[in-house]
Amino acid sequence: MMPIAPVSQQIWEMKYRLTDPAGRAVDRSIPDMWGRVARAVAAAEADPAAWEPVFREALEDFRFLPAGRILSGAGSQRQVTLFNCFVMGTLPDDMGGIYAHLREAALTLQQGGGIGYDFSTIRPKGAPVHGVGADAAGPLSFMDVWDAMCRTVMSAGHRRGAMMATLACDHPDIEAFIDAKRDPRRLRMFNLSVLVGDDFMRAVRQDAPWPLRFGGTIRKTVPARALWDRIMRATYAYAEPGVIFIDRINRRNNLHYCETISATNPCGEQPLPPYGACLLGSLNLARLVRRPFAADAALDLVELDRLTRVAVRMLDDVIDISGFPLERQRAEAMAKRRIGLGVTGLADALIMVGARYGSGQAVALTEAWMAALRRAAYLASTELAAEKGAFPLFDRDVYLAGEAIRDLDADVRAAIARHGIRNALLTSVAPTGTISLLADNVSSGIEPVFSFTYTRSVLMPDGTRHDEAVADHAYRLYRRLKGEQAPLTEAFVTAQSLTPADHVRMQAAVQKYVDSSISKTINVPEAISFDAFKDVYALAYDSDCKGCTTYRPNDVTGAVLSAASPAAADAAGGAQTAAPCPECGQAALIRQEGCDGCTACGYAKCR
Repeated sequence: MMPIAPVSQQIWEMKYRLTDPAGRAVDRSIPDMWGRVARAVAAAEADPAAWEPVFREALEDFRFLPAGRILSGAGSQRQVTLFNCFVMGTLPDDMGGIYAHLREAALTLQQGGGIGYDFSTIRPKGAPVHGVGADAAGPLSFMDVWDAMCRTVMSAGHRRGAMMATLACDHPDIEAFIDAKRDPRRLRMFNLSVLVGDDFMRAVRQDAPWPLRFGGTIRKTVPARALWDRIMRATYAYAEPGVIFIDRINRRNNLHYCETISATNPCGEQPLPPYGACLLGSLNLARLVRRPFAADAALDLVELDRLTRVAVRMLDDVIDISGFPLERQRAEAMAKRRIGLGVTGLADALIMVGARYGSGQAVALTEAWMAALRRAAYLASTELAAEKGAFPLFDRDVYLAGEAIRDLDADVRAAIARHGIRNALLTSVAPTGTISLLADNVSSGIEPVFSFTYTRSVLMPDGTRHDEAVADHAYRLYRRLKGEQAPLTEAFVTAQSLTPADHVRMQAAVQKYVDSSISKTINVPEAISFDAFKDVYALAYDSDCKGCTTYRPNDVTGAVLSAASPAAADAAGGAQTAAPCPECGQAALIRQEGCDGCTACGYAKCR
């Protein structure tokens, strides 16, 4: 194992190292953390002593990375949830109910959960409120209340909470929602996404009229194409709102027969029903490449299969040991036993086997790897069902009739029919920003590498600052194996050197094998034309993606850090300066792959 980068040790000490109430270290080392987590998770098993070493071995060398909530909270005896992702209950259209839900949101954020809300159920601004002689404030005014609450509540681990707000594309206030972030001071704790259905996309392409309605009443009709262009103009200008293809999400949902989804967690990888909850974990593909940079470099598919099966069992056990902010969240989690197993280090793994991100070779390899992961995950869950029972809401015939389930191999479907399945949904791809830094700074999620090297400014105890070089895992490994002067291969590409179509191809390739969704940001150049920008979203829809988020440098959210080409980075000694963090003030904020992440204090917020 290559020694981990100093930034990884620092991230562990700041974010994941367990300390007692007096601040004394309980975890003496990273292996101590692995042992603590393995021991806590194995406690859910009938024979903990048999499973603890198996779980610990999966965690070693950062091969399986449970999400940060699990790494920091498992075995800590703290009142925190080990779940990352929540969607809150359906908002009632009355003042008392709305503020009751505000309290639930505060409690969930306080324990460390990121939350999503669909505000489509709130009547539009100016609609009469019968019985009080007043007009409705509309959903955006209540979103301002949520935003203020979120700024106030400190979530577990000293990270401010993150929220997603969605609004249906036929809500009468949709135009105001689209324009909300034109004001750079408004709704900063929210990510915004428009719920776009297939009927709307057809109307856009036919240039048809589009009715905006609430409660069965049409309040306004607009040209569908003009409304689409308004969404596109907004995200072109200030990177929001994103677009969620909600009909596709519901149609391909394994639980299509017992739930309806209208919101996601803050980064979009988990579309969830009211009070839905999901936890996350990622397999580190960069650690599974054998003979990296050699002519016969390859991902170890046998080890991927074995590790996937252990990871599914671990995440299923975490459901049973986790606390929940609300009892309704616990009931939802137990009834469906959702898990979100994904990958990180994809871009680094592709570099190590010589495949250029976005190329036909990279797409083929990615599909093969993700197909193997999906197969192993579903088979593992059927084996768990045979041992421990299927999830309580499992209904064999309607589950097997699901659109996504019909895509599984015949023997996998047969195993589901025979044993049931323990987890209703199994796969998801999260941003993995901080845990990827922890794991020796591997590329995060399925994103391309943003920059192979940058400079991190570290605040020292005496108040001075120390500049520290930080390098991508694959880049460091290449330099160690091949030498400092060896020319980089063509596989060393960064997000800025890729076309938007490269990004979409990779997102679509992964989505084929992910039953939930993917957190992915498509970086586009500032100079991209508006028509070419719109084409990115059309391509994402036509490629069967479940959503689309882009990032173009702009005056409201700023510019992504300029990243030199690999060759230029080599020539400059790898210097790229991080921006000031809004949380701690240090020059350690890396704006990449759709998320702001501070390597000094751990602040993170997805755009």
